[in-house]
Parts: sequence; structure tokens; C-alpha cells
Amino acid sequence: MFKRLFWVFLVAALLAACSGEQSQTTPTWTLVPTQAQNQAQAQGQSAAQENTATVAPASATPSATSTPAATNTPKPTFTPSPTQPTATPTSDLIGPANFPAENNPLTGLPAADPALLNRRPIAIKVNLVPRNYYRPPWGLSLADIVFDYYHNDGYSRLHAIFYGNDAAMVGPIRSGRMPDGDLVRMYKSIFAYGSADSRINSRFFNSDYADRLILERGADPCPPTVEKPMCRFEPAGYNHLVAGTKELSQYMTDKKVDNSRPNLSGMTFQTIPPQGGSANQQVIVHYSIDNYASWQYDAATGVYLRFQDKVMAQSGQEEYEPLTDRLNDQQISARNVVVILAPHTYYTPPPGEIVEITLEGSGKAYAYRDGLMYEVAWNRPAYDSVLYLTFPDGSAYPFKPGNTWFQIVNDLAKISQPDAATWRFDFFIP
Repeated sequence: MFKRLFWVFLVAALLAACSGEQSQTTPTWTLVPTQAQNQAQAQGQSAAQENTATVAPASATPSATSTPAATNTPKPTFTPSPTQPTATPTSDLIGPANFPAENNPLTGLPAADPALLNRRPIAIKVNLVPRNYYRPPWGLSLADIVFDYYHNDGYSRLHAIFYGNDAAMVGPIRSGRMPDGDLVRMYKSIFAYGSADSRINSRFFNSDYADRLILERGADPCPPTVEKPMCRFEPAGYNHLVAGTKELSQYMTDKKVDNSRPNLSGMTFQTIPPQGGSANQQVIVHYSIDNYASWQYDAATGVYLRFQDKVMAQSGQEEYEPLTDRLNDQQISARNVVVILAPHTYYTPPPGEIVEITLEGSGKAYAYRDGLMYEVAWNRPAYDSVLYLTFPDGSAYPFKPGNTWFQIVNDLAKISQPDAATWRFDFFIP
């Protein structure tokens, strides 16, 4: 871990505001149990006042429920990667293309309500730190895919994608970062976030997905409505920014933004685990002494349960507690956990760091399902390709049907096995 962060963490843990709302330019580096029903009402929890960024480029001033006008900008250039795999058909295998209309291409499962698939996915930026203010989060147990990646100053943040389920409330919502643009392109999603540094917003607002951005309009009290899909939970107290996925989707439809079903082909699913996996019971991802997580396999339910940092591990002794969903009090879980190694570079170095993550072409990854680990490759051959996995021979790696959490670390991360059943990834930026 970079030495300067040990002091930054001590200060950051006492501050409710997330740093890193500054902007940057693109850096270059080389190289749940079943999704739960969304019925419970959100319950109160202590949290500090949250100051949502309102910075915007001079050319555009979007409001939370404003959709910036898109301008033509060049699409990213990608390095070569394996072609989209064609899976060997079996009665149990589905994907990577030609999904049945009722099947969610992000989970491989039939949607409880197939009508939900006739729209774009909803992506929402969710924050978990500081732990005393932003936990437990709302709605994460209902996400199809979640990306957890490094933001700044030792902390990661979540990009949660909802497609086959709606969540009445998702949050706490915070600011966007450079990699969110790649993820929005990949999943053709609508993106709700709490603004960003002016340089980051400038990139977003001048992109081909600019009309699919939703930012906070003002401190509207909850619950979310179609007119005000983003709202403040207890604005006179905790003041968390949250949103409803159904309301976000309908809001964009009402604004005449294209909200039709996109092509999300790419992932392959199979109930039976592939051959060649090695036994695994735990995955630890350590971003810093104040931001680390553990996934522990539960053989009884066939899922990996999420545990989150409980204390700042100043002495090196990590302590964990279950990460739960405030909507339903369930522990967050995943059918698939995938650790992605990707180049990270500074758009702006510390202080006020902004980090670019290169998610183009292909790279090394570790996939976990059914208590087994597989060394695989992640692939994104085109700017609008969803991320999929392949074995070293180029054949498709099948995800377990259900939700997936992608943990992104840099390609300099230290990888170790504290014991035969545990894999550990220590994030590192030189």
C-alpha cells in the first residue's frame, strides 16, 4: 500500500465527504442467495450530512433529473482480444448470444417479470464509506452485476447494475469516476450518480451516452417518484441521496430518451461448474487498511457471502462484519465473484488523485463459483461489448446462473494464498 495513504486514511475515516471529486485526464497503465424480493421498506440509520457535488462544465448544467445533450466524440480505440466465443451447446448451457426473450442476459435466469427486460439496465453509483454513515446500503441484493473498483485515497466504490429486478431504493448515491463511462457504454445503461469533478463530468457530458445521465436536481425528500426519481432520505438528518430504479427508467422514457431493450449478448451461463476448478472457500480483496472485503463461500446455499471491513486495520489485524441490504436485512451475496486485473494510471496524481482504469481488450482474471476457482481471461473486444470471460484456450467460461460481483484491482496487485482455500488480492499503486 502506498505509504502516504496510511496518514490519509486516518483523516479520511473521520470525514464523511468522499475526496476525489476533482477531475483528471485518462491515464494509461500496462499491463446472494437468489436475488431477493424488494418488498421491505427502507429503515433509518445514522449517517452524516452528505454534500453531493454540484460541479458541472460551463457548457452544461445538468440537474438531477436533467439529461445533458450529447455531442459527437470519438469512440475509444481498443486493442485486439479474442473474438466472441461460441459455446458448445448443451441442454444446460445458455449464451453467449440468442438468449430466450424471457432470460436475462446478465444473469442467465428467466426474469420474474420479462417486461423488465424491454428497457435499458439502470446503473447507480453506491458508496460504502465512511462505514458509520453509509452502511448498510440500499438495494444491492437486487443488482444483477456490481463492479467494485478503486476510486481514490485508498477507497473503492460500487457501480451497481439493475436489469432483471427493480429496487424501491438504491444508495447511498455518490459521485462518478472515469471508469463509469466505460461501464455505461458496455451495458448500454442509464446512469444515476451524484455529480462529479468538472473534468469527469465534462467527459461524461460530451459522450455518446450523455442523454442517459441522471443527476440530482435538488434536495427533494423521499420517496422517489417518476418526476423526482432521485431523492434525499431524511434531508434534515442523514441526508442520503437515493433513487428508485423503476422511477429512473420511467423518467428517461418520459424524457423521450431511447429506453428500448439493448443487445447485451456476451456472457455464458451453465448450472454445472466446468472441470478444472481448484477448491476455494474465501476471496479477500484489500484496497487499503480502511477498505477491504471478504467473500466467503456458503456451501448450503451455493453463494459467496459478502463481509466488509469493520475497523481500520492499523496494526494489520483485519476485522469483518456482514454487509447487509437495508431494504430486506439480507446479507449481500453473489453466485459469481470475479477478480479482474486491469491497468490503472493516474489522470491526476495525488493529492486529489483521479485514476483511469483500462478496461479494453483483455486481461487476466480469477473467477469463483460453487466453491471453485478458475484462472481465466476477461474480454471487452469493442467499446460496447459487455465483459465476458474465456478459458486460456479461448473457449467460453460459463458463469453460474445468477448475480455477479466484479472486483477490479490493478495488474500490480499482490496475489497470495494465505491457506489452500483462500485467495487474497492486495491492491497497489506505486
